[in-house]
Amino acid sequence: MYRYAWLLLMVLSFSACKEEEEERVIEKGTLSDVEGNIYVTVKIGDQWWMAENLKSSKFRDGSDVLLIPASTSNSDWASNELPACTFAIDSIYGFLYNQAAVQDARGLAPEGWRIPTDEDWKKLEQAIGMSAVESGRTGWRGAEEGVKLASKFSRGWGQGPLYGTDEFGFNALPAGCRLFDGRRDVSGRTAFWWTSTSNEDEFWYRYMDASQTEIFRQTTYPNYGLSIRCVKE
Repeated sequence: MYRYAWLLLMVLSFSACKEEEEERVIEKGTLSDVEGNIYVTVKIGDQWWMAENLKSSKFRDGSDVLLIPASTSNSDWASNELPACTFAIDSIYGFLYNQAAVQDARGLAPEGWRIPTDEDWKKLEQAIGMSAVESGRTGWRGAEEGVKLASKFSRGWGQGPLYGTDEFGFNALPAGCRLFDGRRDVSGRTAFWWTSTSNEDEFWYRYMDASQTEIFRQTTYPNYGLSIRCVKE
């Protein structure tokens, strides 16, 4: 009898947890950039984030960011020192920007928003379950935080352990990247996002991969092309 009572208790506990997960309320909004692109936004913890990658080829004042098409030679990207954007797979996943564009005083982010700092990203990671200690480490950190940010059912992602739940509405998609030498990652298995925070002559970024359920933190050279998710000021 006790065995059956214990089993019933476990079933009820599981059902309660499942119901709580299903009842998570995701607060959403919208914003537009200087080109008129409309973005879904989402509140995670006490921060508002874009739920899509930035896809503007203009600064906040309307001046152009140099657009280097994916079809151009690798050397066009590798030799460029101007603020620039490009894309690796498809512009539907947003543009990829170099750090010259991120750091430009004209501002990439829409009015009232900014390029997130490394601390902004840590705050996001902690809001979805990563410990403060873990968020400050480098390399792959956490456990299932990548799963929580990836698009529902990993739509758009290559096969792997990363099976997205999009639990918080972040809707991470595999936009790939453009390497410093101009080569493009078009595998459909990776996503990279810049922060605005420098570490000597490199900059912090985040990385997700279809083969991992965690989130990667490290620094790299400023002439890589990575995605951007803006955060509200």
